[in-house]
Amino acid sequence: MFIIAGLGNPTAKYAHSRHNVGFDTIDILAEKYQIKMGKSLFRAQVGRGIIAGEKVILVKPLTFMNLSGTAIRPIVRFYKSDPAKELIVIYDDADLDVGKLRIRAKGSAGSHNGMKNIVEQLATTEFARVRIGIGKRPEQTDMVDYVLSTFPPDERKEVESAMEKAAQAVSVILEKGCDAAMNQFN
Repeated sequence: MFIIAGLGNPTAKYAHSRHNVGFDTIDILAEKYQIKMGKSLFRAQVGRGIIAGEKVILVKPLTFMNLSGTAIRPIVRFYKSDPAKELIVIYDDADLDVGKLRIRAKGSAGSHNGMKNIVEQLATTEFARVRIGIGKRPEQTDMVDYVLSTFPPDERKEVESAMEKAAQAVSVILEKGCDAAMNQFN
């Protein structure tokens, strides 16, 4: 069973912020594949369904971003999933231009605190990730303020397109593997 986790911050206050593109992509997947989200499990909102012929659990941690791993780890353990083969994490990346995707089968957490917590909690960097570019922070802007801000209308269109592509990339990962998705979307 695949676990597909989108990172973000809970509550309406953070809806559609730069930091919540992972949550928004999970919402796209849930709608596209008619997966009902809502059940609460281990401090996360989850939905069960089928994507590309595979059983999946969609996950939106209800912890704040920096504690994402504390919600994801118990779900991975509960379903006896192997992160290297059955975990995909979708999240924002301020090192990528707005709307760019970067897919990797494994790697470091970089400067992303939510990913650092997941790596720490799972004790591995071996899991797939789909990064969505939110653009570099302007020099005079605090990083926290930047990632918690919403997109201006012109960037929002680019990001919405990127989130749709990220949802497609998840389907390709499930069907053909991470290498195929990297070749198609990176």
